[in-house]
Amino acid sequence: MKIDNCTPVTDFVLAGLGIQDNLQVIFFLSILLFYIVTLIANLSIMIITISDRALYTPMYFFLYNLAFLDICYSSVVVPKMLTDLMSQKKMIPFYACIMQVHFFHFLGSTEIILFSVMSYDRYVAIAHPLRYSTIMSYNVCFGFASCSWIIGFFHALVHSVMTSRLTFCGPNIVRHFFCDVKPVLNLASTDVSLNFKLLAGITGTLAITTLMLTVLSYIFISKFLSKIKTSQGRKRALSTCSGHFTVVTLQYGTAIFTYVRPSTNDSLDRDRAAAIMFSVITPALNPIIYTLRNSDIKNAFKKLLKRYH
Repeated sequence: MKIDNCTPVTDFVLAGLGIQDNLQVIFFLSILLFYIVTLIANLSIMIITISDRALYTPMYFFLYNLAFLDICYSSVVVPKMLTDLMSQKKMIPFYACIMQVHFFHFLGSTEIILFSVMSYDRYVAIAHPLRYSTIMSYNVCFGFASCSWIIGFFHALVHSVMTSRLTFCGPNIVRHFFCDVKPVLNLASTDVSLNFKLLAGITGTLAITTLMLTVLSYIFISKFLSKIKTSQGRKRALSTCSGHFTVVTLQYGTAIFTYVRPSTNDSLDRDRAAAIMFSVITPALNPIIYTLRNSDIKNAFKKLLKRYH
């Protein structure tokens, strides 16, 4: 659609969190704390899994990928958010905004695909323990991880390319604290019905499909858990799944809540609250949840400390 007398938008203004000025310092310090925890905790997992050969297993290979994803995922949003909290002008160039849309959805969709892969890994470990190393060989694990990254990249590419081709004549105020696809689409001066259909269709299908695969894996896991006669055996099997199940619940709940629902002015305000959960809080909680009851990580960490002290 051609629009007469249109001056294309070159910069967007981020509305931010919409909090009072006297609370900005508190929010800044809280978000900064979560970000520091995200960096330290996930980097620690990456270092521990590399340094201990006992952790050269499929489970920790995927956990390494997840830790790296969480660092990148949070870094797409949080540094800019922290800067804007202490700044009067919350400007972001048009193409930087499109890049933020791309990498946020690239890393986020890669993570939910990886969750499905990790649930399948836990199913194989519990249902076929004697054949586990054969089924989940290095080539298989590398192939699963590579497919997760590739699918996530092309999923995000669809949204970033389709959004970048739209015409923006103003207003240029994004009702969010970062450039997410829904609030940016609401500023377009041309028809965005196809974009919203792609968002609901592609992103919704990806989220629901990976969720169903994850749930299916856990259904089969519960089937095999019921066959374990000893309570100690069931407890040990459950301990390998509890962390993953908790993380999946947090991530899928907020993702489906945000991207599958129709976009309205009220929903965008709720989306900001959900976005804080999966961009700030969840990346910090993931490594804590995975290591809280994980004796392998704890033992590897102790060995690492002894090695350097």
